[in-house]
Amino acid sequence: MNLQMNEPLPGFDRPLDVLRTYHRRLLGCLETLEHLQTHIHIHGSDARAQATAQRLLKCFHASATYSHADKNEDLFPRLKHLGNHPGRYTRLPDWLDHLAAEHESLKQGWSRLEPALLDIAEGHDASLDGTAEWITQYRRHLTIEEESLLPLAEQLLDADQRRAIGQSMARRREVELHPAG
Repeated sequence: MNLQMNEPLPGFDRPLDVLRTYHRRLLGCLETLEHLQTHIHIHGSDARAQATAQRLLKCFHASATYSHADKNEDLFPRLKHLGNHPGRYTRLPDWLDHLAAEHESLKQGWSRLEPALLDIAEGHDASLDGTAEWITQYRRHLTIEEESLLPLAEQLLDADQRRAIGQSMARRREVELHPAG
């Protein structure tokens, strides 16, 4: 089993690190999905394939859903606001819109893949053909976010903005935050 899929989250007082953890989890899911694709071609939907499909469903439901919502609803709007100032990061809003559109495209790809994983999880034969392109798209997207988006966010967001993002992330998960001190 890929340990990245179960990596514990840091505290919501470090929201960008939470996003990085979700990215690592998703990369682990993508790697596991590749292995599952090979496995079912050889062994079909055996017990191992069923258990793997169940883990993948759980991982993608949690990690992708939260990661995309955290960015689309919290991180991107705050960064867009910074790009709306004359002379500062004028292309940032367009770039963030592109990343948000990629989230929607990845979600559509998931909606095509999920039924096959549900079938496999129940022991039925199903094809994972066509997932390689989706995996490639997802990895490329995560690389852009890891290498460009999150370092830029580290640079641009102040402590109050990060705290607000973390609080919103915690509320989304119905986690109660306790004030420091």
